[in-house]
Amino acid sequence: MHDTIAASVHRTPAGWRLPGIANLHSHAFQRAMAGLAERQTDPADSFWTWRETMYRMAERFDPETLHAVACQLYVEMLEAGYTTVCEFHYLHHAPDGRPYADAAAMSDALVAAARETGIRLTLLPVLYMTGGFDGRALGERQRRFGHDVDGYLRLFHDLHARQDAGLRVGCALHSLRAVPPEAMRAVLAGLPADARVHVHIAEQVAEVEDCIAVRGARPVAWLLDNATVDARWTLVHATHLDDAEIAAVAGSGATVALCPTTEANLGDGLFPLRTWLDAGGRWGIGSDSHISVSPVEELRWLEYGQRLVTRHRNIAVRGDSPSVGETLLADVLASAAASTGFADAANDSVVLDADAPLLAGATADDVVDRWIFAGNRPLVREVQVAGRQVMRGGAHMAHDAAAAGYAAAMRTLLAD
Repeated sequence: MHDTIAASVHRTPAGWRLPGIANLHSHAFQRAMAGLAERQTDPADSFWTWRETMYRMAERFDPETLHAVACQLYVEMLEAGYTTVCEFHYLHHAPDGRPYADAAAMSDALVAAARETGIRLTLLPVLYMTGGFDGRALGERQRRFGHDVDGYLRLFHDLHARQDAGLRVGCALHSLRAVPPEAMRAVLAGLPADARVHVHIAEQVAEVEDCIAVRGARPVAWLLDNATVDARWTLVHATHLDDAEIAAVAGSGATVALCPTTEANLGDGLFPLRTWLDAGGRWGIGSDSHISVSPVEELRWLEYGQRLVTRHRNIAVRGDSPSVGETLLADVLASAAASTGFADAANDSVVLDADAPLLAGATADDVVDRWIFAGNRPLVREVQVAGRQVMRGGAHMAHDAAAAGYAAAMRTLLAD
């Protein structure tokens, strides 16, 4: 058994106890549109046409509906085995782009949802300034996302001052196409030295091509040349990397946040996992648009995608770790603190139902593989976060209340 897993997987009277998992990338509001973007709108449907559907949903939110949707989402995360979430948050203002009277109103809705449900939250307010690499102004549907540098730093420092045992605040640069170079440098210079920095990057081939056309370099190569990328950084998706970028990012200590179910749903492409592992790169997982809220499914399909491409089995292994499940779980545990800022989250735990048929006869040597690769029945029975039990008997303590609030919010969001 992988040493990291051997030290943290135990059979207890309640069931198999495993470490909680960090969800490194979330857009909470998108939980409300899961399953609502699966009708063709264009013969060439892609991420870019999906984005228009997302914008239409985004413009319907206010703090109350965001809070209700986030509560439901965070309950679902905890019930699935996520105990920390990095919330990449860009719904800052009212739909017409005007700031709320309290500029942090939408952020506060997410913080409240996390506190009520008991999940650890790394809040990542997003800097979003332009509509493309060419510096075009934000479109009408993007106006509620926007800040100038000074306004963004005011919001960041206001939120950062509120950090506590369950809340960390980092910085998110939406993407290189949405943040001009001089703004990126000014914001990075204005952050605390230990602030985590997350960025969408190299998710789409068109993004790579546009960056080359305007900035003369591939996105990841440009970022490495223009910022001090280190272990504080998380590069979200980074789907389209060349060999030089893989070596450089892996050597920097940065983490890549992979979101296999969303990347598949959007038609992004497949991350070069085997090459990344061979380079010693750090990585974790996120549920992103929440068409699935399951670390099991993210990890399973990360591996299965590689098998489909290579036509071989058991890709995510190492010489000292022949188990795919243990290798995957060990890697996401190893990257969590650097991306989230929670050094103590390794003590959070989930308990799997030892009486479930899927785990009949399980041993410490096979329980992780069986959890990830043996069926779809939810197996998490208990969850503890920061010493607080938030789930028992297979359901979160606030399961029913969150579901009722979510149903009411959806009626509002989907009203004509």
